[in-house]
Amino acid sequence: MIIAPETMIAFFSASVLLALAPGPDNIFVLTQSALHGRWSGIFVTLGLCTGLVGHTTAVALGVAVIFKASALAFTALKLAGAAYLLYLAWMSFAAGASKLEKNSQPRLKGRHLYGRGIVMNLTNPKVSIFFLAFLPQFADPAQGPVSLQILMLGLIFIAATVLIFGMIALLAGAIGDWFAGSPKAQIWLNRVAGTVFAALAVKLITTHR
Repeated sequence: MIIAPETMIAFFSASVLLALAPGPDNIFVLTQSALHGRWSGIFVTLGLCTGLVGHTTAVALGVAVIFKASALAFTALKLAGAAYLLYLAWMSFAAGASKLEKNSQPRLKGRHLYGRGIVMNLTNPKVSIFFLAFLPQFADPAQGPVSLQILMLGLIFIAATVLIFGMIALLAGAIGDWFAGSPKAQIWLNRVAGTVFAALAVKLITTHR
């Protein structure tokens, strides 16, 4: 095997713990699931994991080194991600009252939520740098091509992310169903989501390499 079984187990365990740690991605899944239902959270999760495929490929090909070495590239991607988060914050604050006047909250289409997840993940340069530092630690040149090992490790990380984020989506979706009967609660939840997105944008803007 290219990757030893004990290495796979250790890496999967570490990936699960990292997925459980509070961060922009799982908070994004949590808020979207609570606002739009568990399936919305699943679509967001799939989008986030598609973004992880991009980061994994970048690390395997050595592209992520550019973002570690270039302050300009890091800043550009960071600002793009922050701008998108601020857009989501604005949408959350603006959507609340108007959507609830009809006593229903239209759910976003799956492809839109899937796209949100992709953009959310790909515009976070910290993910590329994290993968650049994390994945190679579990690769052994003696076992075979390092790039292939990194791709496999990335797939294992994605599997762990789908498992944990999927559970978060299901639990948060149940909470969202409970809130669905209360217009005031829905407005409150939208405002909480907007505040979270804005806070994540500020955090991303102030992030240093």
